[in-house]
Amino acid sequence: HNGADDNASGTAVMLDLARKLKNKNTNNNYLFIAFSGEEMGLLGSNYFVKNPTINTKAVSYMINMDMVGRLKKDSALAVYGTGTSPMFKQVLKAHNNKFKLIENESGVGPSDHTSFYLADIPVLHFFTGQHEDYHKPTDTVDKIEFDLLQQRTKLIFHTAWELANRDQRIQLSSTLTEQ
Repeated sequence: HNGADDNASGTAVMLDLARKLKNKNTNNNYLFIAFSGEEMGLLGSNYFVKNPTINTKAVSYMINMDMVGRLKKDSALAVYGTGTSPMFKQVLKAHNNKFKLIENESGVGPSDHTSFYLADIPVLHFFTGQHEDYHKPTDTVDKIEFDLLQQRTKLIFHTAWELANRDQRIQLSSTLTEQ
């Protein structure tokens, strides 16, 4: 399959974020990583969390972008994990002026952010939803909404930038109990 939305769109946003953050004057460290085997049981992300190459206690949060290249007619953008840290909703609201956000507080879902949440790391998962071309050869680049993808990238960049530059450490919310 071409996989223009699943999973190239999230990878493209990740690479763009890496480029933008590299050019910022920052004292923060960022780890950009792409995983395989998500649909076979979160194989890559589970392996990384259980066999980390870094100290996961130093990881403040995880942002996951999976299928962010297409948008429903109502401009809704799903953001999962908004309840995994008390500051996530406030930061998202401060940087969003374009999309109708469908917030889901849970840190558990069918993508790689779940592995990190189950390791007590706050997560945000950006997702534009499934479509008729999901897992089909018709998931082609001509169906990617590049102008809106750029707007989603801005939202994710500004969210990551603010979270990384806050004075206080990002805390895992103690109110979620879906584990």
